[in-house]
Amino acid sequence: MTHVQRSVQRAGERFRGGDPDAGIETWHAFSFSGFYDPDNVRFGPLAACNEERLAPGAGFAEHPHRDVEIVTWVVEGELTHEDSTGRAVVVRPGDVQRLSAGAGARHSERNEGAVPLRFVQMWLTPSEYGGEPSYEVVRGVGDAPYALAGGDAVLHVRRLRTGERAVLPGAPWVYVHVVRGAVRLDGELLLEAGGAARLLDAPGVEAEAAGSDAELLCWEMHAEPHFG
Repeated sequence: MTHVQRSVQRAGERFRGGDPDAGIETWHAFSFSGFYDPDNVRFGPLAACNEERLAPGAGFAEHPHRDVEIVTWVVEGELTHEDSTGRAVVVRPGDVQRLSAGAGARHSERNEGAVPLRFVQMWLTPSEYGGEPSYEVVRGVGDAPYALAGGDAVLHVRRLRTGERAVLPGAPWVYVHVVRGAVRLDGELLLEAGGAARLLDAPGVEAEAAGSDAELLCWEMHAEPHFG
C-alpha cells in the first residue's frame, strides 16, 4: 500500500466516552462531545464514527440535531428509534438507518430489548444545509452499496469468510472500519475489530479476512464538506 496515503487508528486509540454507570459505553474515532483534538475533527465529510454499546434499558433521551446525516449500523441487539415526527422504528442487525436532520430534528435511541445492543453510528456533513428532515431504514443490506441521499458518499458493507478477499471502492477519501474479526488491507496492514484506516486517493484497496470471518464498513467519499 505504499502508493496510498493512509493513517491508522487502532481500537485502543479511540477516545472513550459515554456513561458506563447508565449502561452506555462509547468509543469515538473523532473529536466528539467533551473530547477535542484539532488534528482529528473529520475525514472528508465524515465527522463521527462512534461504537456504541447500550445495556438493556439504557439509551439516549430525545435530543436535537441539524445539518447532519446520521447513519447507523446495528451489529447486535435491537435499536429503538423515535423522532419528532412521531415515528417509532426498531432497527435490527443488517439494517442501515439514515436520519437527515435538515433544518432541525429531534430523536431518541434506546435499547428496549433484553440483550445488550451494539451499533456503529456515523455522522457526515451534508452537501446542502437546511431543508426538511427525512428518515429511512433499509432492511437486510447485503453487498449492494448504500448511497447517502444528502451527501456525495456511499457506504459499502463487506462480510468476508476467512481468507476471502474483496476490492474496496476507489475514491479520494476512503474510510474503513472493522466491525468484527480482523482484516488485512492489500496484504500488508492488519486491522482488528474497532480499528480503522483513513485512505487518501485510494484507487481500490483489497481487503482480506485474516484468521476468522470479518465484517467491515467502508465509506467511499468524493467531496469535502463546504461551509457557509
